[in-house]
Amino acid sequence: MTHSLRGRLLWFLLAAITLAALAQASIAYNTALSDADQIFDYHMQQMALSLRSSTPLSNTEAREKLEEAPGNDDLVVQMWSPDGVQVFHSVSRARLPQRAVLGFSNVKANGTTYRVFSIQTSGQTVQVAQDLAVRRNMAGNLALRTLGPTAVMMPILMLVVWWVVSGSLQPVARVRKQVAARQADDLSPVSEAGLPDEVRPLVHELNLLFGRVKTAFDAQQHFVADAAHELRTPLAALRLQAQSLDRADNPEARKTAVARLTAGIDRATRLVEQLLVLARQEASAANGAATKSVDLAELARRTVGDLAGLAQAKNIDLGLQHADEASVAGQPDALHILLRNLVENAVKYTPSGGTVDIALRLEGGAAVVSVEDSGPGIPPEERERVFDRFYRVAGSEAAGSGLGLAIIKAIAERHGASLKLDKSERLGGLAAVVRFPMGKA
Repeated sequence: MTHSLRGRLLWFLLAAITLAALAQASIAYNTALSDADQIFDYHMQQMALSLRSSTPLSNTEAREKLEEAPGNDDLVVQMWSPDGVQVFHSVSRARLPQRAVLGFSNVKANGTTYRVFSIQTSGQTVQVAQDLAVRRNMAGNLALRTLGPTAVMMPILMLVVWWVVSGSLQPVARVRKQVAARQADDLSPVSEAGLPDEVRPLVHELNLLFGRVKTAFDAQQHFVADAAHELRTPLAALRLQAQSLDRADNPEARKTAVARLTAGIDRATRLVEQLLVLARQEASAANGAATKSVDLAELARRTVGDLAGLAQAKNIDLGLQHADEASVAGQPDALHILLRNLVENAVKYTPSGGTVDIALRLEGGAAVVSVEDSGPGIPPEERERVFDRFYRVAGSEAAGSGLGLAIIKAIAERHGASLKLDKSERLGGLAAVVRFPMGKA
């Protein structure tokens, strides 16, 4: 049995219509044959009844006997001689006008209408008349006998069509009931088993939509939980620092308290900014944002320009060491955030007077972006853990939220890129390497 709803309906309905047509043709043929037999038999009978008397009408006694005999009024035959004398009249009580219009004509007589055919030869004029009521009755009987089989076949065909359509659409009704019966938070896939070919792609896309919505809900729940957890500590610190400022009893203590409060506000602001960036990236991933061709060399140059002021403030040598021309398919804003966070982290954790270098090279069909610094680096045992949200390396003096590398990793994975942290052999600090397969998003 075909899995196509269209094919199933076509096959069953065409088969039902074909069988009904064959049955109707067989019934119509047998009915027509029977009706034809009855019509010809009727005309043979009427002609025999009309011609059963050959007594000339000039014989008065014979005419009186003819009028007394039981007649046949359905079919009347009259004959005249060339001089206008009626020489024959069929056994009938019907009397037609004594005139003949050659060919076919309608004549009203005896309270009814006759269809008359007249023909003239050299020796006589023959007139045959038939009551039109007989034709109407015969036509009505033929129509009823023709419509009878149709009236019987129509309900059967309707039942077959109802059964075929209902059975074919049953999987669709099952899917509708599954979707209607589920709770608002139930985003599990809808079963695709036994669905027609026309409906399965729709249900498949519906399941993909459920998956995207579930990802968005999960991301929202994680974001709210993480934000509530992480904001609790800086807000509590700000409260303590505000209390310290309130208790300060001399200008020096007040100045120190204000500096600590300002630093706490800066940390909280940075945390909120990183949380918002993370939320936007997760929403973009869930919604499937459109991709464009991104020039990585231009992106690297712009990133260096954006962070030149921050590097100069820390007396750090920031530069673009090497830049091959390379483009990848991706989201420009997301890739800018990735590269900016890598360079910003390197500048943040590199001591004053250090070096941060960016390089873009084409290697083995991939665009490789590397950011190296002369900072303290990350111990090998912690290089995987730093990708977790809010994780910070123990003993780190630089202020941070622990979200930067988590955001970088999420963007890299969404673009099909790999992210690896290693030791910089040239500068001695950390080397962050992102490898983008060419032509993939």
